[in-house]
Amino acid sequence: MIEAAFCLALNVYFEARSQGVAEMIAVSEVVMNRVESPRYPNDVCSVVKQGRYVNNRPVKHACAFSWHCDGLSDTPKNPRAWALSQEVARGVLLGRTEGEVGKPIHYHADYVQPYWSKDRILVGKIGSHYFYQ
Repeated sequence: MIEAAFCLALNVYFEARSQGVAEMIAVSEVVMNRVESPRYPNDVCSVVKQGRYVNNRPVKHACAFSWHCDGLSDTPKNPRAWALSQEVARGVLLGRTEGEVGKPIHYHADYVQPYWSKDRILVGKIGSHYFYQ
């Protein structure tokens, strides 16, 4: 669980560190819902790192979660946000949280309109993220 918690915390940090806890939980639960789905890898780290790779390196802008392949450092720089991200990740993995938007498997920030969003069912919005089934 230690590796899963680390991968999930990284995703929370880079996808929602400036958001509220409810949004951080929802982002985490998207990862967990993907783990449970037969359409995605069956472990947290594989879901978080899913994308195209060349020579074992992620192809820039070709990942499920953009932070993983944006070419920038994946080392958290904000200690407070990193601690909260770790706390949220542990809570989600231990089943101590409950999401507010059902069982989404996709999300995006409200300042983008990805091509795939028109083909998904919108199940809710928390903070600056839209969530879809």
